[in-house]
Amino acid sequence: MDKIYQQQINEITEHNIYAELAKLSLDDVNTKTLKIISNQELAHYNFWKEITKKEAKPNRWKIKKHIWLAKVFGLSFSLRLMEMGEVEASKFYNDVAKKYPKVLDIREEELQHEQKLIGILNDTRLNYSGSIVLGLNDALVEFTGTLAGITFAFSNNSIVGATGLIMGIAASLSMAASGYLSSKEEGVNEKINPITAAIYTGISYIITVLFLVVPYLIQDNPYVALGSMLVITILIIAGYNYYISVAKVISFKKRFWEMAVISLGVAAISFGIGVLIKQVFGIGV
Repeated sequence: MDKIYQQQINEITEHNIYAELAKLSLDDVNTKTLKIISNQELAHYNFWKEITKKEAKPNRWKIKKHIWLAKVFGLSFSLRLMEMGEVEASKFYNDVAKKYPKVLDIREEELQHEQKLIGILNDTRLNYSGSIVLGLNDALVEFTGTLAGITFAFSNNSIVGATGLIMGIAASLSMAASGYLSSKEEGVNEKINPITAAIYTGISYIITVLFLVVPYLIQDNPYVALGSMLVITILIIAGYNYYISVAKVISFKKRFWEMAVISLGVAAISFGIGVLIKQVFGIGV
């Protein structure tokens, strides 16, 4: 009975979450579908209430969390996380169905939710994920290599940090222009605005560069800064690929290792080039 009451709480919580997400959606079809699912969750709640004979209050923290996730990371990300929780709920339904056969109908509705959501999702952030990847990936590959190379060539954090910032700002403007021309040239997706694509590309590039340069600006040891920069690189790659793997339901490991190997491989090669240049030209700063 405790598990049933917990499921009752889950249903009323999800009823409120879908209702709130429907308010955030700017697409009429999305809004209508989310409202339908919200009403179904309320019906499920009432079914469990008939069994427990108790009222249940929604989990306000969970509601606020999914609203925040939708506002920051997009509707797709929040909804996908919601649907990931349905796996455990399905196991619960199988156990309870022996005593309450109607639960099988509820389970079927829950399974249909995922298919409905897949059909309605139209997330601006995902539409521009290609532009974000262009800026993010180029910044990671280029600047892990650049910073690694000049770290050993100059061994001076102030110079490395300042050089990184100057190059980063210039490169972000260049990448934004490239993103604009690339999206305009392709012209296959009417949902993508070339100017917006350029903005996403440039902003993702400069933010990535700032994270990579920060270690050189806050402490003096160049090799500690280099190590910190590489750790930040891994964290950025992991964070972004987790987001994409959830929002688009694709493999996290494959994308993560692909980006990590490329970025760290370029950094290692560039570090070696920095060592060679310092030895050949006798640079010492």
